[in-house]
Amino acid sequence: MVFKRLLGSLGVGGPSVDTVLDPGAVAPGGTVAGQVHLQGGGADFAIEHITLELVARVEAEHAEGESEGLVVFHQHVVAGGFRLAGDERRSVPFSFVLPWETPVTELYGQDLGVVLGVRTELGVAGARDKGDLDPLAVRPLPVQEAVLEAFGQLGFGFKSADLELGRIGGTGQQLPFYQEIELIPAPRYAHQVDEIEVTFLADPAGLEVVLEADKRSGFHSEGHDALARFTVGHQEVERTDWNAEVEGWLRQLVEHHAPYAHDAHGGHHGHHGEGHHSGPGMGTAVAAGAAGLAVGVVGGMVAAEVVDEVGDFFEGDDEGDEEEYGDEDGED
Repeated sequence: MVFKRLLGSLGVGGPSVDTVLDPGAVAPGGTVAGQVHLQGGGADFAIEHITLELVARVEAEHAEGESEGLVVFHQHVVAGGFRLAGDERRSVPFSFVLPWETPVTELYGQDLGVVLGVRTELGVAGARDKGDLDPLAVRPLPVQEAVLEAFGQLGFGFKSADLELGRIGGTGQQLPFYQEIELIPAPRYAHQVDEIEVTFLADPAGLEVVLEADKRSGFHSEGHDALARFTVGHQEVERTDWNAEVEGWLRQLVEHHAPYAHDAHGGHHGHHGEGHHSGPGMGTAVAAGAAGLAVGVVGGMVAAEVVDEVGDFFEGDDEGDEEEYGDEDGED
């Protein structure tokens, strides 16, 4: 076992820590599990706490332009209040529930370029030290996958995905940021919109789907952004014709003429006073498999390049140079 980092605040001779997550991606609302491996130092140390933090790389818009920083959006205390003897090896298992709004990092095994990680904080003798980030893979919920699959079946392609600091007005959003999945419009919508942005806000009951369209200017109108919101339940995934459902959402979105107001955080989403709501319809089950948008993920962003970019972020030693936008305490 290679231990990644000595406890910096105690210098040489302090304990070291390495966190290993169980293999495989986890869905929002699922269980993250693994073990924290400790290696004792040159003397006995009182371990006050071992805390895991979920961290996301998030974009923020402000008057000077855009910047990127780290946001801690969940904390879980693994253990504490024990003595680690010199040179002692100890493994501490852990498990905790992933927040329902956790962004999706992959679709059908293809990386979307979203950076999430688990960071371990070790508290010893009144000092704290934050270790390296370990990458966290998050797969979509079945209903999220069904919606994205329908977009792919309707001819939309994947463009990019990012995380935006801010809140979407009129929704039940819990985290201090939201995910935008940008899609290239299908040919039959290309004359109406430049792109479609999809945001999922999940909870135990279901999903809010927020759609934003960058609408093209017409003969009698200027270009503007249109916004609509829809709600679906988790239980509807197997008995809904998602192609028809999403096509109905798109019709409402592109026929919605009024632009919306931007929110106070400067994000792309705004108030939802004129948003539309849709209940799930009945129909055929969504076809499973690596189809639809999965092709767009590879076409819009070369998978190897995405892996390199994400890998560089976790392997780099310049983490301290990243701006931190603040914590969202979710301690168990």
